Amino acid sequence: MPAIVVLGAQWGDEGKGKATDLLATSSSIDYVVRTSGGHNAGHTIVVNGQKYATHLLPSGILTPGATSVIANGVVVSPEALFRELDGLIERGVEVADLVVSSNAHVIASYHTTIDKVSERFLGKNQIGTTGRGIGPAYADKVNRVGIRVADLFDEEVLRAKVEAALDIRNHILTKVYNRRAIEVDAVVEELTQYVERLRPMVADTSLLLNKALDAGKTVLFEGAQATLLDVDHGTYPFVTSSSPIAGGVCTGAGVGPTRIDRVIGVIKAYTTRVGSGPFPTELFDADGEALQRIGGEIGVSTGRTRRCGWYDAVIARYASRVNGLTEFFLTKLDVLDSWEQIPVCVAYEIDGVRHEEMPMTQPEFERAKPVYEYFEGWKTDISGCRTFEELPKNAQVYVKALEEMSGAKFWGVGVGPGREQTLVVNPA
Repeated sequence: MPAIVVLGAQWGDEGKGKATDLLATSSSIDYVVRTSGGHNAGHTIVVNGQKYATHLLPSGILTPGATSVIANGVVVSPEALFRELDGLIERGVEVADLVVSSNAHVIASYHTTIDKVSERFLGKNQIGTTGRGIGPAYADKVNRVGIRVADLFDEEVLRAKVEAALDIRNHILTKVYNRRAIEVDAVVEELTQYVERLRPMVADTSLLLNKALDAGKTVLFEGAQATLLDVDHGTYPFVTSSSPIAGGVCTGAGVGPTRIDRVIGVIKAYTTRVGSGPFPTELFDADGEALQRIGGEIGVSTGRTRRCGWYDAVIARYASRVNGLTEFFLTKLDVLDSWEQIPVCVAYEIDGVRHEEMPMTQPEFERAKPVYEYFEGWKTDISGCRTFEELPKNAQVYVKALEEMSGAKFWGVGVGPGREQTLVVNPA
């Protein structure tokens, strides 16, 4: 049985939760695993007309019989974790099958404080972070002063680690940002309140997942954020602090690359971005406003309005290459129902030169101007279609053209938020 990776092929918010949920309900998925990011991510899933939003939890938490895993590459806010769990419990969702890696790093309140004050300090050079402590927690991890989930169960170890972290952080808070120092006792008290509830969930998730694969179980690795937000391969510095590409799954979950069978890139039929950074196809006109309104382009976790633009095939080819995609899953095709003509970016023009692939440098990407091809719209509601053949001819032409120019086959197409609103193009 396979190990499957589902990840974002643009700047996030592509509908990864829908793709993950579809795989989990159409196949026998035994484990659904988050491998990077924190509660700055968000997935929206519609089940039986009910909308659910997951942030830190894997979207597999909504699939009966599947074990949800928060792996070592994730940064975990205990407060956010239990707030999200309690919200699902109140709605009658069974959440017993959740496992958290002992090696996952913990987001404490001082990470959130540092995140917010440092972003404000940057002024016009802000990155556009969510202010939820994700970046500072990853920075502490790399600087080897981070707190792991396992550290919460030994108060002596926890106190020593908090002291080491705050020795650095308090100097920054007081001397650079003119803020009050954070007390060690307050942080220890804050984190230890979650210990007893968290303890039964914690395990060596790398061992768990490798044993599951050895036993022939199916494991679905669920991405957070997306390819163009990867700290190495994204539009740096306007990126997240982890590696949401396919390679990051291996380090974020403790499984080897030879265990991965399918890598599915989720991509919208247009493009969106949240936060700062270059965006070649971004629209500042009525079309952009219409995409935002019709697509409901508001961040699941942040509540921020998403910037909108046309489909970018250059980005799609780049995502296919750096992830080794076996296929794409195209979402939100129905959002384009009302357009007479639909532009698609097929290349960039940079300083008078045409580029078929992503430019090498950030300054070049910031100067990139989209080169468009135009496709006829279908001007009809496609949300009721249940097979690819039921789509209007122009919609089929649009999808096949995107497939041809994007670097991998299209496995499925979404024509609405519901589980049933998915059309299979190329069966796996």
